[in-house]
Amino acid sequence: MRRRTIAGYGAAGAGAIALTLFVGWWRVDGPGAPEPIGQRPMALTEMDFRLTDHEGNEVGPETLIGRPTMAFFGFAYCPDVCPTTLSDISGWLDDLGDEAKQLNVVFITVDPERDTVEAMAEYVSYFHPEIRGWTGPEGQIARIADGFRAAYERVPTEGGDYTMNHTASVFLFGAAGRFVTMIDYHEPREFAVPKIRRALEEETEGAT
Repeated sequence: MRRRTIAGYGAAGAGAIALTLFVGWWRVDGPGAPEPIGQRPMALTEMDFRLTDHEGNEVGPETLIGRPTMAFFGFAYCPDVCPTTLSDISGWLDDLGDEAKQLNVVFITVDPERDTVEAMAEYVSYFHPEIRGWTGPEGQIARIADGFRAAYERVPTEGGDYTMNHTASVFLFGAAGRFVTMIDYHEPREFAVPKIRRALEEETEGAT
């Protein structure tokens, strides 16, 4: 009888873990994850925002024009999705070698309350040196997210703290500022890197 009870507890525990993992998948990779608003991202030339990079320089849409751009929205306190994606991006840039220097690569916070310039500088230092961190006032973050058609929301947690849900895909733009495509969260490297090369080719085509 006791054995049966222990087995029952074990099954219940496994079920609870499975449920937790399912809920996590639902909110990050599954139908419950924030997605782009449903419209094609605007061209960078049509956007209007003023932010600050992790070195204290003012940046805007014009900062990204002239070279292909890879952009990802997230936040430094993110426990899983952001460090995983930034590690993936670092690997893609390593694969590109010298071609990586032809790209703008930006990590845009959706949590400017905590992600100060100093916090962003420390955070991006853990990843590939080509990755730039961008932060700024909440209103300006909302403007750039709207232009990219990226979604994010603040989610209260226990103890009065909070986390952020956000679009987990990587955006790719050509050198002229036109949207090219997206790289999905967890997309294999053998699919992601060719998409980046496609954005690089847009630069070549625009120059000829």
